[in-house]
Amino acid sequence: MNTLKKSRGLRNLNPGNIRRSKVRYKGEKAESTDPEFRQFESMEWGYRAMFVLLHTYSVRYGCDTLSKMISRYAPPSENDTQAYIRRVALRTGIDPDRRIDTSDPSVMPKVVAAMSEVENGTGADRGEVMRGWQLYVDDFGEGEAGKP
Repeated sequence: MNTLKKSRGLRNLNPGNIRRSKVRYKGEKAESTDPEFRQFESMEWGYRAMFVLLHTYSVRYGCDTLSKMISRYAPPSENDTQAYIRRVALRTGIDPDRRIDTSDPSVMPKVVAAMSEVENGTGADRGEVMRGWQLYVDDFGEGEAGKP
């Protein structure tokens, strides 16, 4: 795919279009050329950041369903949040109001892949998602509080 035709998230190796903030993630480029969004060293690091961020939402803010997570991740002030939730629910088969365990390997890779598809307009590479999941698990294991 031509780099110019790729979405901003894919060009930045940031499949979740995570905005810049004071928090730094592992695998984040030291020198970013995008003034608004993070840039990562690889897609795997970008996916890891999505897992970390969603886990943090669950632990710190009680966002433990698709509806709650996506409402915080993609607020109505910037997105059609309800359409986003419906699309992720449809792609994953997960009820938007069902409680999600962010350490569940049968759930979270599907959620992150579907969110990446919404963010970038193209399907996620399953291998990249799973390598990002492994980076996340290597650092946080089962049930640890989310940290960048």
